[in-house]
Amino acid sequence: MSDHDSSSGRTTLAALSSAARFVVGFTLVAVASTLTIVIALFLLPFRVLRIKLCNYYGKIIGYSITRIAGVKPVLHDAERINQSHPAIYVANHASTLDAFLSIWLCPVGGCGVMKKEVLRIPFFGQLYLLSGHLWLDRANKGSAIAAMSGIARTVKKHGLSIWIMPEGTRSRDGRLRPFKLGFVHLAIATGLPIVPVVLHGVHKNWVKHTLYVQKATVDIEVLPPIQTSGWRAETAREHAAEVHQVFVEKLRDDQKPLPGVPAVAEKGENVEQAAA
Repeated sequence: MSDHDSSSGRTTLAALSSAARFVVGFTLVAVASTLTIVIALFLLPFRVLRIKLCNYYGKIIGYSITRIAGVKPVLHDAERINQSHPAIYVANHASTLDAFLSIWLCPVGGCGVMKKEVLRIPFFGQLYLLSGHLWLDRANKGSAIAAMSGIARTVKKHGLSIWIMPEGTRSRDGRLRPFKLGFVHLAIATGLPIVPVVLHGVHKNWVKHTLYVQKATVDIEVLPPIQTSGWRAETAREHAAEVHQVFVEKLRDDQKPLPGVPAVAEKGENVEQAAA
């Protein structure tokens, strides 16, 4: 067999393997989401219980999809997640898989914040709508700002955590993008500390806008909490840049932002949208 034929064969096998992984993953999500939706309907009057129900769903489904996708997650300082709760967990966003890593890692009593588009995902989106977790309409800035205020009130009232990805849109090449300011305003409104969660190498597993996945080891670093009691709205951009720099220092060279890329999104782009 020629090198070309061998390479073509490996490519075909990889494509078939990816397709099989997606079929298994979708089936698992469909079945688990349907069962959880039924339970969530009985819990409609009890938002916090629905949030925690879907936290447990995330522990199972998030980890399962991660392994089905061929990822071996290596978690460093995992104890900081529960020790810091309640907190605002801030993660970088380089792959669709980040959503599944997030729902796995998010502590019970943690509230996810995702963009409205996640509601279109079959089964998963319908469950998310019932979950009590938060979603934002990034096309409607006024609505998103109001939603952020509602998030802060809900979190303070029930002692919840927040899991959010301040880049808003996942990176095309795995490199860190500018941060939007929503997470800073949430920290100021709630007084919660920021816990950076650094995801290394996820972009190598799930190629954006494709159904192609390849095996990868993903290192996840949970960093010490950053206290926010002294943060002020007038210096929000400086606080966002400070947290952004923490990620820059920890990320590997192929995920660091290129020279000239700002740490903070331009004004007018700072309504927070988390990732899906």
